[in-house]
Amino acid sequence: MKIREIIDRKKEYLDLLLLADEQEDMIDRYLEHGTMYVLEDDGVKAECVVTDEGGGILELKNIAVVPDCQGKGYGKAFVNFLVRTYREQYAVLQVGTGDSPSTIPFYEACGFRRHHLVKNFFTDHYDHPIYECGVQLVDMVYLQREL
Repeated sequence: MKIREIIDRKKEYLDLLLLADEQEDMIDRYLEHGTMYVLEDDGVKAECVVTDEGGGILELKNIAVVPDCQGKGYGKAFVNFLVRTYREQYAVLQVGTGDSPSTIPFYEACGFRRHHLVKNFFTDHYDHPIYECGVQLVDMVYLQREL
């Protein structure tokens, strides 16, 4: 397993990015100024994008694992990589996600705790309803963990 930074042609990974954030113009808001990584294990299995939010906060904007590879530890490996890589530069790793029964438990298992939420984020910023595990996402839940 190897994790490497992607500097150029980030849009080549758009299909994978869209797994975690299904509206391209929302991805465009952070992709170019974010730092992107891919995890390879006999081919690309996962990707993530992080941004500097100021005040010692690094935000995980997008993390996606190829559907056939989910549940194999690639997502957790990425979180651990981010913690190791950025612990000297940032105090907090933050992620914003929908209140979904598949994502919240994943982040909590990786050491994140609920911090705050932004009401109606998904209904206000996306041009169509977003569903995950049969649940419509409305509020953005922010979780944080210390680095």
